[in-house]
Amino acid sequence: MKKLVILGAGTAGTMVANRLTKLLNLDEWKITLVDQDPIHYYQAGYIFIPFGIHTKKDVIKPKRNFIPPQAQLIQSTIELVEPGHNRVRLENGLTLEYDYLIIATGTDIRPDETPGLAEHEWGKSIHSFYTLDSTIALTDKLRTFDEGRLVLNIVDTPIKCPVAPLEFVMLADWHFRERGIRDRIELVYSTPLSGAFTRPIASNILGDMLEKRNIKVEPDFYIERVDPDQKKIISYDERELEYDLLVSIPLNKGADVIARSGLGDELNYVPVNKHTFLADGYDNIFVLGDATNVPTSKAGSVAHYSIDLFGENFMRHIAGLEMNQSYDGHSNCFVESGYGKALLIDFNYETEPLPGRYPLPGIGPMALLGETEMNHWAKMMFRWMYWNILLRGSEVPLPATMSMAGKWAV
Repeated sequence: MKKLVILGAGTAGTMVANRLTKLLNLDEWKITLVDQDPIHYYQAGYIFIPFGIHTKKDVIKPKRNFIPPQAQLIQSTIELVEPGHNRVRLENGLTLEYDYLIIATGTDIRPDETPGLAEHEWGKSIHSFYTLDSTIALTDKLRTFDEGRLVLNIVDTPIKCPVAPLEFVMLADWHFRERGIRDRIELVYSTPLSGAFTRPIASNILGDMLEKRNIKVEPDFYIERVDPDQKKIISYDERELEYDLLVSIPLNKGADVIARSGLGDELNYVPVNKHTFLADGYDNIFVLGDATNVPTSKAGSVAHYSIDLFGENFMRHIAGLEMNQSYDGHSNCFVESGYGKALLIDFNYETEPLPGRYPLPGIGPMALLGETEMNHWAKMMFRWMYWNILLRGSEVPLPATMSMAGKWAV
């Protein structure tokens, strides 16, 4: 019997396990998933908890609820991948041999990598919303934050869900206006990028939205250290930003096991073919989701679209055939902007977000790069789709590769 081992039972790992369970002959294949955490987290919901839109119960469910019954789930930390021996060592003492390995170990925040960030003010005047614990602590902080300067700082890119920091400052603007104290709060968006977003057209539109909301953008700010006692962040060029409340998006890095196993780059992301997700230098290792170094968003939509194409590629690959499905970097993200509205962006490796209508040309019902209530409700409904359709490996009737239909040239 052939053995497929999947490392990580988060979004990508769970999706691909469900997809391959339907494609592989399970009389000939054994599928094993390994993950240390029994809880599955809907990370896209973290941004809404501080503003009372979601609660903790909305974003957590048992992992076992979504793992196909034909697959084995082992709860353990992964100690080491030994690709030269086609095996994985687990902290619980087990060694798993594999014929094919799928790495879906994700990425996580590392506040300890920035001097001063994770010291005695973490959870007091310094917060984040990229883990469940940190977003709950930030929720408590925002309830009593009535006056002062709130600085959101992105330490470096890439990050999970690159639009989430923009969403936070726009939701904060709405939150403080609803409380009637917006005139007492200064909002600053500090980013290492040269503008509000990575792509020019979207960056200009989103930058204008921040300006209209009186949110100051501090571009090209590469943070070098935090002075938690003086409440200021300092860039490598010695610019300083003072804060009363710092909301940090710390450095994102892949799993430490990737570094221990010699599989990753300097941020512990595994180099892969960006169209097929086959790991560089290996014929039986694939990498999916946030664990890869592909030059597109670390977002759930990337996992979804890439896995839509991956199933057929994997079946061809194990049969000795050429993989003929080419992922083009397709990603789309709703950008919640407050006041019951949101934008939608749709792009890939080569094409930046453009205005238009999605998914039906000229009809929509979603507007691309336009604030609408429909976009907001589509984002709200996505949580149901995530739990009930996407995680279970069901197909969604949307193309996995990006289409220019419905987009307007700018």
